[in-house]
Amino acid sequence: MTVAIAHDRIDGARRFECRSTIDAPVRSLADWHFRQGALDRLMPPWQDVRVEEDAGAMRTGAETVLSVPLGPIRKRWRARIEEAVPGERFVDVQVSGPFGAWRHEHRFEAAPDGTSSVLRDEIVYRMPFAPLGDLGAGIARNDLEKLFRWRHWRTASDLRRHREDGPDRPLVVVVTGASGLVGTAFTAFLRTGGHEVRTLVRREPDRAAGEHRWNPDAGSIDATVLDGADAVVHLAGAGIADERWTDERMRIIRESRVKGTALLASAIADRSDRPAVLVSASAIGVYGDRSEPVDESAEPGSGWLAEVATAWERAADPARAAGVRVVHPRIGIVLTPKGGALAKMLLPFKLGAGGPIGSGRQGMSWLSLDDLLGVLLRSITDDRLEGPVNASTPNPVTQREFARTLGRVLRRPAIAPLPGVVARSVFGRLADPLLLEGVFVTPGRLNEVGFRFETPTLEACLRTLLHGAPLHGSPPA
Repeated sequence: MTVAIAHDRIDGARRFECRSTIDAPVRSLADWHFRQGALDRLMPPWQDVRVEEDAGAMRTGAETVLSVPLGPIRKRWRARIEEAVPGERFVDVQVSGPFGAWRHEHRFEAAPDGTSSVLRDEIVYRMPFAPLGDLGAGIARNDLEKLFRWRHWRTASDLRRHREDGPDRPLVVVVTGASGLVGTAFTAFLRTGGHEVRTLVRREPDRAAGEHRWNPDAGSIDATVLDGADAVVHLAGAGIADERWTDERMRIIRESRVKGTALLASAIADRSDRPAVLVSASAIGVYGDRSEPVDESAEPGSGWLAEVATAWERAADPARAAGVRVVHPRIGIVLTPKGGALAKMLLPFKLGAGGPIGSGRQGMSWLSLDDLLGVLLRSITDDRLEGPVNASTPNPVTQREFARTLGRVLRRPAIAPLPGVVARSVFGRLADPLLLEGVFVTPGRLNEVGFRFETPTLEACLRTLLHGAPLHGSPPA
């Protein structure tokens, strides 16, 4: 599957077109773009684009405001939907922003074979401060090519996931932790797939947005969130590496997982109309520090993280005892420049200060954020998945190999070591379990059910995330 790019001039303006064939019916392609969440799914991972005002679902007259990076400064970009024809096309125009003018038409057309569709993006734009602004036209041209090749790949990838791993009908899915790194991406992914998402929040809920209130510390939950729900995906929990590990922080980390899971599992068990599945997150920390490869048959390891993960999983027992299928995705290191481990590594590596940590021989079991979304969807829909499921690629690496690969992708040296004694001095108690120890995890259960990773190798994953160069250079078939 290839992407066709064209550039030309029209009445003094510049025209850019990106066209590709998508293996999905035209209605599915168009609906995906018109649903709430499409904007989030089409944000490039390598750019720090921030949504200041989200107009929600597609409609004529809706306006969205973005904050976009332009070198060392940021610029607000206000765009308005000028025309929206469901199933066919929509047009957005720049109201104010970085270009002199901008008109972007998204068109969805049936392909000649009758089963696939053609996605066409056409942009007519002028550079700012013409003719002086034309000095940046070459950069804009390259950025548009990079962005839209990736956007077409992302669109095709999501549609394939929903077609192959999704259900045959829209679901009602309850999500906790929806404001977190994974939860934000997962809710957008579900909504663009046509599913209804309800979220549990601690603040005053916006019921029009599908929010319901809960407070795990107080043991309270609005159980109406479960009315008619098909599945619950539980992602809430205090960040492991957000702060230094004091006794109080470690208590918060543990209780945020165990209390929330127990409350949710009990609320599910108390109902006669229970959801069919509870997908309750866990972590590969359950295996402890090991040098040998492990799959889901391995016993829990030793150490505080293993104890927390074990208690976290056991807290779901009330739902399990009530006959609900419970899946525990044991999540590896989630890679995205938007947050988590990779985001913390990027600056030192870009400055040439990255390199091996400690011995460099410790295992790093990883997966991309998008592949994790696929694992969560498959956990909802595949009845063969139950209990622990290792959510990591089939290709774990050593920490030294990870550093070398990241340095190569960034074109920077990766030889600056971080000795263990320094790591312990800087990071305190979290240094050993999170930086100096590791495990080589294999996704045994996912392999058994034929799960497909979009970026199963580390270099392909990092190039996609940081340079917009997808696997094999083209969208998935």
